[in-house]
Amino acid sequence: MHSRLRLYIFGIIVFFNLNTIHSQLAEGNFVVDGQPAPQIHIKHAVDEIFLDGQLDEISWQNSTTSSNFTQYFPTDSIRANGETELYFTYDDEHIYLAAKCYTAGNEFLVESLKRDYGFGSNDNISFMLDTYNDKTNAFLFGMNPYGVRREALISNGGKNRNAFDASWDNKWDGASKTYDNYWICELKIPFKSIRYAKGNGTWRFNAYRNDAQCGEISCFINIPREYILMDLQYTAELVWEEPLTKPAKNLSVIPFVAGGILRDFENVDETKAQTNFDFGGDAKIGIGSSMNLDLTVNPDFSQVEVDRQVTNLDRFEIFFPERRQFFLENADLFNSFGDRRANPFFSRRIGISVDTTTGNNIQNRIYGGARLTGKINEDLRVGLISMQTAPQPENDLPSFNYTVFAAEQVVQERSNIAAIVVNKQAINSDNFGETVDNYDRVAGLEYRMRSKDNFWTGKVSYLKALTPNEKEHKFSHLASIEYNRDKIRLRWEHLFVGDGFDAEVGFVPRRDVFVMRPQASYRLFPENEKVAQQTFTLSSNIFYKLGKDDNLILPDAGIEQTEYNANWDISYANTARFNVSVGTQRFTLLDDFDPTRVQDDGVFIAAGQTVSNYGLSASYNSDRRKKFTYRIGPEIQSFYDGLRLSMGGRFSYRFQPYGSIGVNYNYNYIELGGNFETANLFLIGPRIDLTFTKKLFWTTFIQYNNQSDNLNFNSRLQWRFAKVSDVFLVYTDNYNTETFSPLASRNRALVAKVTYWLNL
Repeated sequence: MHSRLRLYIFGIIVFFNLNTIHSQLAEGNFVVDGQPAPQIHIKHAVDEIFLDGQLDEISWQNSTTSSNFTQYFPTDSIRANGETELYFTYDDEHIYLAAKCYTAGNEFLVESLKRDYGFGSNDNISFMLDTYNDKTNAFLFGMNPYGVRREALISNGGKNRNAFDASWDNKWDGASKTYDNYWICELKIPFKSIRYAKGNGTWRFNAYRNDAQCGEISCFINIPREYILMDLQYTAELVWEEPLTKPAKNLSVIPFVAGGILRDFENVDETKAQTNFDFGGDAKIGIGSSMNLDLTVNPDFSQVEVDRQVTNLDRFEIFFPERRQFFLENADLFNSFGDRRANPFFSRRIGISVDTTTGNNIQNRIYGGARLTGKINEDLRVGLISMQTAPQPENDLPSFNYTVFAAEQVVQERSNIAAIVVNKQAINSDNFGETVDNYDRVAGLEYRMRSKDNFWTGKVSYLKALTPNEKEHKFSHLASIEYNRDKIRLRWEHLFVGDGFDAEVGFVPRRDVFVMRPQASYRLFPENEKVAQQTFTLSSNIFYKLGKDDNLILPDAGIEQTEYNANWDISYANTARFNVSVGTQRFTLLDDFDPTRVQDDGVFIAAGQTVSNYGLSASYNSDRRKKFTYRIGPEIQSFYDGLRLSMGGRFSYRFQPYGSIGVNYNYNYIELGGNFETANLFLIGPRIDLTFTKKLFWTTFIQYNNQSDNLNFNSRLQWRFAKVSDVFLVYTDNYNTETFSPLASRNRALVAKVTYWLNL
């Protein structure tokens, strides 16, 4: 059996490499109907630009005007109904971008006045700047008709939605003004707020726009519907009048002070509220025009939004995304390795530990750290992170140093080879228990392929764990290849995760498995005014147990789990969506398990039982341009030889442009028979977002989860009193709802924090 498995893996790798060679030999760069990318010549400004949304300066009048936007949605083959004109100029310290956006009326859709709005729920335009001309990374800046701004980083060629990082924040300025049947925006972006190669005379550029009144999304460079809007394959050339020189010195210091009142009611030794005062800060240091050094001392994340709670019916660890700003910037350089089920670096492992008495995750203080990221040259990108955490004697944990190095080298124009090394090093571990390893390390290589014609993408990776234990298979291997063109999308992926792949700083919920994931999609673009696209998808997951984990239920290699799914997705021209899916899942339980997590001790499904689940689910998302929007998602499933009925979704009403009120909901009815009590699991999350001005925001988020007997209340007031400088006031309260009469507070905190961005 093992020899067959090795032969199978070898065959897949050979197949992948043959397709890689074929795709890399493909001729042409199909940007606009097979023609070379158009050029935009940007001229130096001859007068001062005032941000007032009027375009009356001589520099704008002398600017090369670029228009001819084409539709992306609901079709991708006609000229846009809402015309858009683009303008470009620059001075010694800034690049200026402007757009004149024509509309069918004056009923502009603006969700709120808060920065970093959502593209699909606002009239807006976004500008992408690929400053290294490598079709791999870009900066994005956007504005809506009310002058609200957003910015983001785009990575990995913009090939998927995970390549969009809206957490990036920096200093730049802009203004918008509305007129009858059009609106104008002007953007002023300092060169020192972005990175570029000194002396480079060409950048790559694209712009895309959401016009809610025309019901269309359009873009400057035409992008086929099978690709997403930020795909960096489809860009124009922005040609500078003179090559850019090194920007002015870029040094910023961002200190903070914070204070609060908090109490842990579940700690019997804590009889009254505790006060807390703290201070620290960050520094951003530009090293040349291409590198940036970020430093942090005693970082504080009290203003970070709480995680969305979930109803947990899964057997394995659930992924919660990173929300802390320091770890989010340039995160793609470090977290793109492997697979989402076998990722060697997951930054949430830093500053989080486990309470040995309760098993719950708790915060672990971070003393400080540094992050160096940027370009060594046009083809080589590097990153280095080093963080130091405090010891926790109460949990028998020493201080740890976390160091991560990553690098990407461009090869064959759009592909790259990447390397990563992760090291978790205990400090003075001899003074703590034997359960703590002195170190945990992972090293690996990855090849990421994107063909010239943009039809083929894929990756191959090999990651090795370097740990003190003597387990077998201390490695993880991934290979994937995807063909995506016109109506067809085909994908193959396989993943090998050995039992010895103990990546403590990564996210690896399952080990000792070999997984195969074939997938095929067929798209239809009907000539129908109401339906924009239909997509049919077949997929499967086959988990092959490797038999090296000493499990007595399945001691030998063999099939552990199979999944088969069929999906039908409809996108409507009015932005609504409908989806229906059927699937089956069959697996063997390797441990005793209570899928409801609310039964009495001793009530569970015994290990060794083979389970077959069959299900039907559907969902409908309403027109997101309306003030009232909703999502409904019913599901029926045979569940562990019982029955599961569920309903989830959201309702939201927008008070344009001052915010919205909504509620997320999820209900599960689970009947398993036998000694199991019928479970009624509720998760309800009302949310209020108010934006009083472009500088004053208030968000209140309430979450009730009866599976964990918890009611969480989080309210955050933010005042942006200067550029990228804020005052936060955050109130958090958690209640135990097991009895509900009376509510028992678990913990409570009121925190005030001030940050200030100071350019030196």
